[in-house]
Amino acid sequence: MNTIIHCAANHRSSIMAAKKLIYPAADRNKDPILSVLREYIQHGSNQIFLEIASGSGQHIAHFAPHFPHITFYPSEYERRLLESIAAHANGFANIKHPLRVDITTDFRTWGNGIFKESSIDYMYNANMMHISPYECSIGLFQNAGKLLKDNGYLFTYGPYAIDGKITPESNVNFNKSLKIQDSSWGLRDLQDLRELAQENGIKLLDIVDMPANNKTIIWKKISNEK
Repeated sequence: MNTIIHCAANHRSSIMAAKKLIYPAADRNKDPILSVLREYIQHGSNQIFLEIASGSGQHIAHFAPHFPHITFYPSEYERRLLESIAAHANGFANIKHPLRVDITTDFRTWGNGIFKESSIDYMYNANMMHISPYECSIGLFQNAGKLLKDNGYLFTYGPYAIDGKITPESNVNFNKSLKIQDSSWGLRDLQDLRELAQENGIKLLDIVDMPANNKTIIWKKISNEK
């Protein structure tokens, strides 16, 4: 009997493992990004962390055990990735089932209205803005402006242009390759994003240089307190 149970458990584990996608870049950058999050994530109960465009699910599964006091909500637009996210999140009590989210839509349509205005402490988005139309960046900041609590944080990660310039040459070539794939893709200029953030009650707080010519940008919801 025990052998049967053991074999069944191994079979389930094999199926779960088969659904997991592993992106080498996500494995390389998860610790550097975690080190930035540690600087800003605070202690306290009943905190919520919403990840937009969770991809394979590797990041959220890496972050969650380091912040047991936080409830993590992964999300993704591509249906094919939802299984991978669920597989990576399997076994973590503080990670919710992944939601399918179209960031260009209003948050009230997500997950049957699961999120309320000014209810989220942290939002996180990695490597989406440059491989999606600019409407996705607009939607990210519009929804963050509504969802984040006063003084809540938005963390974004990826390569960016600064004042119209892209450096180094590897990022220039990367930007060209993105635009060949889709003319609506490409590295976003930090000044454009700063203006977009300000329109939605969010300010740029800090820029942290990361490996492989990427940056983690910390944005903060402006408090309404006088």
